[in-house]
Amino acid sequence: MPELPEVETVRRTLKNLVLNAKIINVTAIYDKIISGDTNKFIDAVSGQTIRDIGRVGKYLIFILDDIAFISHLRMEGKYNIAGPEVEINKHEHIIFHLADNRELRYQDTRKFGRMELVSRDTYLSEPPLNKLGPEPFFADAEILYEKLKRSRLPIKSLLLDQRFLNGIGNIYANEICYRLKIDPRTPGNRLTEKQTDELIKVAGEILNEAIELGGTTIHSFTTGGISGLFQTKLSVHGQKSCPSCQSPVAKIAIGGRGTYFCKNCQK
Repeated sequence: MPELPEVETVRRTLKNLVLNAKIINVTAIYDKIISGDTNKFIDAVSGQTIRDIGRVGKYLIFILDDIAFISHLRMEGKYNIAGPEVEINKHEHIIFHLADNRELRYQDTRKFGRMELVSRDTYLSEPPLNKLGPEPFFADAEILYEKLKRSRLPIKSLLLDQRFLNGIGNIYANEICYRLKIDPRTPGNRLTEKQTDELIKVAGEILNEAIELGGTTIHSFTTGGISGLFQTKLSVHGQKSCPSCQSPVAKIAIGGRGTYFCKNCQK
């Protein structure tokens, strides 16, 4: 699943490709990708120009002239740019026809992604974005510590809760726990104030490192033909041995998610 670094990579790439492009019309081949009334969505964005592309956690926000829409890539969503002469492949479901004779195509093998119209000016204070917690870059350690004190859930599960910290998915949660040298099964209320402060710092560092490398290419993630390189820097996720002590990396399930950790280093 694209996580914050991958979505940020998509945002930066798309800004280079479609900023100030005018949307002439939209073809919805599989309209369940669009939340709400499909015709209303098409009517609202047709004739509008892409003025900016923002991001909140794992959500992309396409800012148009007088409206906006959010795009959540979910498991395997991605955007392609093609000319109208290029055959639409079976996984390209939403086609934005641009005035410069190009097409911005939303591709999603599993069809889990969603698009939704939102207010251009108040989308941050409306669902679904207003239910998200802060990204690690903007998190307040004191507020986060108060939340941790009230939870017995494993720290790995908390890191995946977008209401707790926004933008972290399974890969980066594993890497954060490893760099903190914390067993991912550790209950949240066992973390100290110092560890909470360190958690925020480490989470931000790892996400920034991944952003600089274009994210992590696991399975099918690419954007604009660009593959992320952070997978070459992974310390524990999907690895066989710990880079610090060379012990075998264990894999267990926490909250139904594959969790990699070193039993020797992560106490």
